[in-house]
Amino acid sequence: MQFGFFLESLEELDMSLKKLNSSVEVFEGNFSELRKYIDENYPQSKIHVNHTTDTSYFRNNFSDFKKHFDLNERILIYSDFGVQTGDVNRDKWAFEWNKLMKKNLLDIPKPNIKSSHIGLTTVLEFKNKFKSDKKTTFQSGGSSKAYELLNSFLMDRSHGYSRNMSSPIEAETSCSRLSPHISFGTISIREIYQKLEAFYPFSNNKSDLNSFRKRLYWHCHFIQKLETEPELEYCSMHRMCDNLREKENKELIEKWITGQTGYPFMDACIKYLRENGWINFRMRAMIMSFASYNLWQPWQLTSPLLAELFVDYEPGIHIPQVQMQSGVTGINLPRIYSVTKQSRDQDADGIWIKKIIPSLEGLDPDEIHDANLNGSYIPKIVDHKESSKFARDKIWAARKGQEFKTIARSVYLKHGSRKRRSA
Repeated sequence: MQFGFFLESLEELDMSLKKLNSSVEVFEGNFSELRKYIDENYPQSKIHVNHTTDTSYFRNNFSDFKKHFDLNERILIYSDFGVQTGDVNRDKWAFEWNKLMKKNLLDIPKPNIKSSHIGLTTVLEFKNKFKSDKKTTFQSGGSSKAYELLNSFLMDRSHGYSRNMSSPIEAETSCSRLSPHISFGTISIREIYQKLEAFYPFSNNKSDLNSFRKRLYWHCHFIQKLETEPELEYCSMHRMCDNLREKENKELIEKWITGQTGYPFMDACIKYLRENGWINFRMRAMIMSFASYNLWQPWQLTSPLLAELFVDYEPGIHIPQVQMQSGVTGINLPRIYSVTKQSRDQDADGIWIKKIIPSLEGLDPDEIHDANLNGSYIPKIVDHKESSKFARDKIWAARKGQEFKTIARSVYLKHGSRKRRSA
């Protein structure tokens, strides 16, 4: 799903470059093989890389490649998202982010004077190696799609954004839907920010656009956490929390990730996500909260399963957010989402739920919200109230001691937002 979005984006980039007498060519192999290929064929070349904050699989493999070309200063790595890669100063981070967002965008490259085909795999050849089974409900890749979304959001769809983004029903059209394009680089945060700033004075939706602007900042703020501490892929931000959930129940996890919890709203959200590759932020938080609190499962096991379902998967956002919704950061207050409350708040008449789960058609909305369906639906895999109380007691008991508070303070100094964005 994610790879399909990438291939579509790569294909459009290739088409754009051909207008400049250039093209994208694909090297297939690991980093050590790529290093050897460059040394043998282009010993004097410069290597330009856009920095990415990624998981250990990429980071560790890329590390030796970077060090090799660093020795003779042949590799140039460009910052991305306002993420700081050296010594991070959280007190000045917001100011530096704001400064970067205001820097001029680069011009479109000039056409090449002559073609320089280097004999690697073309994008079309590479794409044809993979069978496409893309659902029509998944978002399509490519910068043109990103610009269409940005323009329609600024001009029209942003109306009511602040309110509608909490609803899985309204958010489908009210949210910008730019997240996969940001993750895959078909549009940059800086470009979005500058177009937003240029349009803002003329907008009738200033409060909604201001809310959206804040989320551009939060996007980068969360990625910085994984960049600063790559161990967060496996370890809780507050290390004492790694001992909270030591036992796993694979059957519970399987029912959760396939939408068979017995709670219609929860199951509808999972099924919608699986069908569309996207769901709004609040529902993502609720889904993760249910797994970590109500099912009491280790986030290290549930996080990768959830990551596979998002077209817009971005590890620097996903992993810190998973930890935040699991109560293991030490600096965010634990928030246990009530599935029954969210069900009533977001879909009072149960229309959206019934559309996704047709077998519930004709049943009373209150029974659907409370998951009291007496054999008319999947049995509940856990009691929501009892499991919430259990989780609340465990989490707050762990947070009481002085040692916990001392470590939490150090976590805040390393990762906490200072929010100031102006000079």
